[in-house]
Amino acid sequence: MKQTALSKYVKSARKQHNLTQVELSEKSGVGLRFVRELEQGKQTLRLDKVNKILNLFGCEVGVVTMTKSDEL
Repeated sequence: MKQTALSKYVKSARKQHNLTQVELSEKSGVGLRFVRELEQGKQTLRLDKVNKILNLFGCEVGVVTMTKSDEL
């Protein structure tokens, strides 16, 4: 799996808060396997679980308006 901006952010934020993957799993209420897959850059993840983790760091995934140049 290729790391993404999201996976890099979560891993970095976890380390800045001195959390292990197990501790992040427990604090966010998601499984350890999910944390590992997220940090490894798995392409298909449940957004509700991603947001549970991001909420610990004061963030969340949301809708971003695209400009005309970004559209297909």
